[in-house]
Amino acid sequence: MDSERSPLPTGSRTPSLVNRELSWLAFNARVLEEAQDPTVPLLERVRFLAIFSSNLDEFFMVRYAGIWRQIDAGVTTSGPDGLTPHKVLDAIAARTRDLVTVQHGLLRDILLPALASEGIRLLRQRDLDDAQLAFLETTFRRRILPVLTPMAVDPAHPFPWIANRALCLMVQLEPLEDGAIPAATQCIIHMPAGGLPRFIRVPSAEGSFDFVLIEDVIRMHLDRLFIGFRVMSCRAIRVTRDAELDFELQEEGADDLISTIEEAVRNRRMGAAIRLQYERGLPQAQLDMLVSELELDPVDLYPVDGMTALTDLAQLVAQIDLPRLKDPPFVPQPVPEFERARDPFAAIRQGDILVHHPYQDFEYVHRFIQTAAEDPDVLAIKMTLYRVSGDSPIAKALLAAARNGKEVAVLVELRARFSEEANIAWARRLEATGAHVVYGIVGKKTHCKAALVVRREGDNLRRYCHLATGNYNHQTAKIYTDVSLFTAQESFGEDLTHLFNLLTGYVRTPPLNHLVLAPDGLRRFLVGRIRREAEHARAGRPARIRCKLNALADLELIQELYAASCAGVSIDLVVRGICCLRPGVPGLSENIRVVSIVDRFLEHARILYFGNGGVPEYFLSSADWMGRNLDGRVETTFPVLVPALQQKLEEILLVQLADNAKARILTSDGQHMRHPTEPETVRAQERLIVSAYALAVTSRSADA
Repeated sequence: MDSERSPLPTGSRTPSLVNRELSWLAFNARVLEEAQDPTVPLLERVRFLAIFSSNLDEFFMVRYAGIWRQIDAGVTTSGPDGLTPHKVLDAIAARTRDLVTVQHGLLRDILLPALASEGIRLLRQRDLDDAQLAFLETTFRRRILPVLTPMAVDPAHPFPWIANRALCLMVQLEPLEDGAIPAATQCIIHMPAGGLPRFIRVPSAEGSFDFVLIEDVIRMHLDRLFIGFRVMSCRAIRVTRDAELDFELQEEGADDLISTIEEAVRNRRMGAAIRLQYERGLPQAQLDMLVSELELDPVDLYPVDGMTALTDLAQLVAQIDLPRLKDPPFVPQPVPEFERARDPFAAIRQGDILVHHPYQDFEYVHRFIQTAAEDPDVLAIKMTLYRVSGDSPIAKALLAAARNGKEVAVLVELRARFSEEANIAWARRLEATGAHVVYGIVGKKTHCKAALVVRREGDNLRRYCHLATGNYNHQTAKIYTDVSLFTAQESFGEDLTHLFNLLTGYVRTPPLNHLVLAPDGLRRFLVGRIRREAEHARAGRPARIRCKLNALADLELIQELYAASCAGVSIDLVVRGICCLRPGVPGLSENIRVVSIVDRFLEHARILYFGNGGVPEYFLSSADWMGRNLDGRVETTFPVLVPALQQKLEEILLVQLADNAKARILTSDGQHMRHPTEPETVRAQERLIVSAYALAVTSRSADA
């Protein structure tokens, strides 16, 4: 081990690292805390319950399934956190059950009564009046019954396929007459896919909102399905499956890659079952059958009280138009530099522009590409697309650019998890329009976010650049906090030219002016910056690191941070999600402070600050500090050089570190604690909203 790096202590009762999976569950617990917080508007609390469940679904489909893969492969060794895969699995199951119990109790005992007091009711059959019963009978007969397919389970009917995350009813039947045909006593009903919401609104008094779950509507009318049978039991079940794509990348050609990924996406729904959620009261014989047919272990079973699949609560929130029960409406604010200029290019020529989303409008990114698509002086547009929405205005602008005869080169990352289908569709449309579409470097995901526009201006060519911490996705840009940089500096243009030559042609990049790329140089760059701060500290110079990340799990960088702390570097980290580092451990990390913010918007930006002995450096990055980002993906980290823009990044970091309303402090035992009550409340996202409004107002006043 390098002599400059402090080894992680061994033999202590408390490992020096927090387990990655348990750290993620701690993050999701913070999401659940927002649903518990009475200061959060009521419908937003319900939405946070849905987010908690959606997060948990993805965790099981990817991370939990991955642990089972390790166990199935015979892995028994402990990781750097001291836990074997079996121990991790058991710890996940115990913690998840605790969280789910809290979640369902919160919905049942607090949120549903609070909703009812506001005129929003989730009704059962006994609560319905005659008009509502008649409405549901008609709804069932006309809109539900025609699409239901009851699947019998008996020797003549093999156990049916249960799709990933599909809500089903498990029905136990008893023939009303001996010798009845058919004689099946078990049946599974998939809920209708599409067309009807999970929450069916029924007629109610003006100003009130009454709903009935679709599974309850079906339960009310089972006699229409099972004529000649008595329904003995009917319980909801839901299966979660391994959703990790399993494919070998082919080198023969792009068509092979697309076909391989398309097939893998189709097969995703066929993955191994790894979790069964079911309503309590499910007969033991049915549970035993499910466990056997789905090849589940007891650790994979999750009984719940009340409704299953709380992810669908987002549908309920969407159907209720009561602004007083939601967050105050927020309109992303204009960026003064763009508003003063006749077009994006004129604005960027005036100097670098930093845009903070969603506080400032993402529309400027779209406008940049759209203007380039229409401008006769633009010769080429090059972009990376990682997660593309189905109705992406940026992808549409690239189509228009190709139709207008521009040189359009687009890297579409087909392996962006759960965005594969949308990305494949856009890749094909772009290819059909004449754009040059590539799919990255074999074996490496392309996660960087970059756009380059080449424009003819007089006798010269000028390159306009956009680099960002977040995706080119106008939907997520409304709720993800990200920072992006527009620049026309020639040195940045040279770097982006080399980056796109690497991505499209495997051309080896020369030394770059500003960009630092993974997987080739980013790890070395970060280690060097951290060690430089340690050298400053040892020499008695100011030494400080501030980083805002989504995740910190890379062992080498954690070791370097520990060593820097021991050298006297003051380290402040804002880490939204996974953090395997333990701060505040005497002799190891007492100079490290870690906070996590969960609030209205999803914190997504990566901002790096290195004090550098009084000559500070600021960087933005597409990469988190995880092995997959540093070694397995193409990522960019880039400096912000203009002092006024550096000051904006400083303000973002400082206000987040000062947050005492939505921030939680990570303790040395791996727990996240709320701030003690303080005289002045600082809520970072509210402060940033106010700052965006104030900047827009000041700019309008100055221009008036």
